[in-house]
Amino acid sequence: MTGTLVEGDRIFLRNPGARDRDEFLRRARASRKLHGRWAAPPSDPEAFAAYLRRARSTDVETLFVCRREDGAIVGVYSLSQIFYGPLCGAFLGYYAFEPFSGHGYMREGIRLVLRHAFGPLGLHRLEANIQPGNERSLALVRGAGFRREGFSPRYLKIAGRWRDHERWAILAEEFRPARGRRT
Repeated sequence: MTGTLVEGDRIFLRNPGARDRDEFLRRARASRKLHGRWAAPPSDPEAFAAYLRRARSTDVETLFVCRREDGAIVGVYSLSQIFYGPLCGAFLGYYAFEPFSGHGYMREGIRLVLRHAFGPLGLHRLEANIQPGNERSLALVRGAGFRREGFSPRYLKIAGRWRDHERWAILAEEFRPARGRRT
């Protein structure tokens, strides 16, 4: 698959491009209820263009989770504020799109993201900050081997409000890659 960075059994990860605009915006609009207060993906052409510019910066790795059967964009993972040197880490963000939520694509995707982050990117630590009530997101990182490190009150402004977050992290040596396809 052209542009594939990592390939799994049902999905593959690739970087976004301008050609993705219409599908991405359609999926973001259809997922507003799902995202609610948890995430605010770009929802218009100008915001998507800015999103792509940011995705091309050296301290960000944006990965679209795509279904192998048809290439549909089912979700997004983002490694942001990538720091090398003594820290060698990044922040992990993500969201799924309707109608693909709840089908295990993001669960497969997080394993591929970790393999990519701790392999080719050479990172040592990933941190995910999750709102306490976001049970599905908490289950996703917990299932991938992240551990809870703390609580950050009023940590991020999402949908116009400062929101509390739990801080979860995983280190390269804690990650146990599953067997599967490699690219």
